Amino acid sequence: MTLTGVIDDHVLQHYRELLDQEDAAFDGLEHAYEDGDRNHFEADLTQWTAAAQRRLAYLKRLGVDLEFA
Repeated sequence: MTLTGVIDDHVLQHYRELLDQEDAAFDGLEHAYEDGDRNHFEADLTQWTAAAQRRLAYLKRLGVDLEFA
């Protein structure tokens, strides 16, 4: 992981907002799974994936380069 920018309160606040969005989307996904609601599960999975992608894109814009094995 590399970091080229400065992490300040604004960066942390925005990142926390992105994490909250991802968490909320996952909660919906989890409930749809538990309820066996396939239609809502697929929609919530799409929302959760999009939220995670927004968070990772934000990190990339900050210069945080994550490598996955």
